[in-house]
Amino acid sequence: MVTEFELGDRILMKKPHACGSSEWTITRTGADIKIKCCGCGRIVMLDRQEFVKKAKKNLTGSSKNESAQD
Repeated sequence: MVTEFELGDRILMKKPHACGSSEWTITRTGADIKIKCCGCGRIVMLDRQEFVKKAKKNLTGSSKNESAQD
């Protein structure tokens, strides 16, 4: 479950998209989260609760947080 994310982060979702890719890029945040598939470019909008439940891992957010603490 992913609780911390920012605009531009790459997210690994629990289930793969129909194109086979499980990686998505966040393009909009707020009450709804807009994500873009890194495989085919499809754009999907999910409400925040649904996004947090379906997201597995933040692939880029962890490196941003570590560099900010240094």
